[in-house]
Amino acid sequence: MTSSDFQTAVQLNRLHLSFTGQHVLNDLSLSIFHGDKVTLTGPSGSGKSTVLRCILGLVMPDSGTITILGETVTRHNIWRKRRHIAYVAQEPDLGTGSVKEVIETPFSYRANAGLRDNLSRLPEIMERFNLPQPLLDKQITRLSGGEKQRTALVIAILLDRPIVLLDEASSALDTKNKQAVADYFRQAENTTVLSVAHDTEWLGFATRIVDMKEIQKTEGKTG
Repeated sequence: MTSSDFQTAVQLNRLHLSFTGQHVLNDLSLSIFHGDKVTLTGPSGSGKSTVLRCILGLVMPDSGTITILGETVTRHNIWRKRRHIAYVAQEPDLGTGSVKEVIETPFSYRANAGLRDNLSRLPEIMERFNLPQPLLDKQITRLSGGEKQRTALVIAILLDRPIVLLDEASSALDTKNKQAVADYFRQAENTTVLSVAHDTEWLGFATRIVDMKEIQKTEGKTG
């Protein structure tokens, strides 16, 4: 059975989450269909990044359910469900070593061993993201913020996950490189993308823009 056999890639149903007595998510429901490119918008404190963290299982909601590829997420199965998800943060933690070593490291893990042949696509994707080949020999710590974001995006793509979560992952990119990334994901019809972003350039990439204020109760919320 493949991911496309399920009606939705991600289903959030009536999520509630509070920190120190303040509502962060309040009766939030959202269906994300296969191939959707959904961008969450809203003011700071409206829970956009928290939604991504809940889907990853880094934060468990106080109530409500999260379903990924037809299976409800629990504390017991979240590690298995994460194998279907790639996540890129605004400031990705890529460790140390050369860019080439950083990109290859995830494929040394047992869970990704069968994907190692995907590294053959590395030159093509680097070219699409305007990353020169000599960059592979550069130390990852010496990259600019935009180069780090694009490197993290390259890794996410090579891992070939059906669901990609992007948390301001294009914030350090100029217009040209932001467009290159948007064009890639727009053409990836079988990839579901849920992103958090503010800038209008990225919003133009989305097939659906979701305002956090419109999909949950606002009473008692902060920010």
